Amino acid sequence: MRFAVPTFNGKICAHFGHCQAFALVDVDEKGEIRSETYFDAPPHTPGLLPKVLKEKGVDVVIAQGMGMRAQEFFREMGIKVVTGAIGEDPVQVVKEYIAGLLKIGENVCDH
Repeated sequence: MRFAVPTFNGKICAHFGHCQAFALVDVDEKGEIRSETYFDAPPHTPGLLPKVLKEKGVDVVIAQGMGMRAQEFFREMGIKVVTGAIGEDPVQVVKEYIAGLLKIGENVCDH
């Protein structure tokens, strides 16, 4: 399973559409982290990021905040979206999600 986490300076970015890069975290069938890579985010264009992340094999996006329109684009691509994630380290957030321990707050984007 592949997770994408939007980041800014290596920490989770509060606003999905304004992230600097994405952490791609691969998890095996036992729930163990297998790899962590980063790629620079393309320019913010509605509908582009879901296509890019789908092409990169992403199954789940974990974010602090994401607008409803972006969430719908991801759903249409078959990518699960988790918003309101509380944490800073992308890998730790994925580990907590897998373990069912990820703390969820409010989606910080309301558009």
